[in-house]
Amino acid sequence: MTILYWIIIAALFLIAFIGLIYPIIPSVLFIYIGFFVYGFLFEFGSMTLSFWIIEILLTSLLFLADYASNLFGVKKYGGSKAAIWGSTFGLLLGPFVIPFLGIILGPFIGAVGAELVFHRKPIKEAVKVGVGSLLGFLGGALMKGVIQAAMIIIFLVYIL
Repeated sequence: MTILYWIIIAALFLIAFIGLIYPIIPSVLFIYIGFFVYGFLFEFGSMTLSFWIIEILLTSLLFLADYASNLFGVKKYGGSKAAIWGSTFGLLLGPFVIPFLGIILGPFIGAVGAELVFHRKPIKEAVKVGVGSLLGFLGGALMKGVIQAAMIIIFLVYIL
């Protein structure tokens, strides 16, 4: 049964990383579910107060990285708040409209569309903002992946 339990915990952590590609999946939630599954199936004793404080701080950093990367990517390339909202909308909707490619094209199309519709920017400027949105998303996914890996490594250090 121990092997089955670890497979379940590992699957939850894997789902968290899939959430980097499909942001509709709440990645950090699956990491915490993995922690609690371990606690219920094995024991909570090794997950001390310092463990939870570190994990909460990393979770805060994860949310900050997610927000800042998109904001930075769009703003650096001259985008507006409308582009940020368009990028976010495209990010959430894209994978459902265009499987796999939607995760790349969604934020780009959303940011470009928002700049064209709401600010009547020339296509060249709107595309530049779309590229910034895409770069922000990719940078954010990379940063979130590193933070999530750190969360799991810290978990393993505490329990082993």
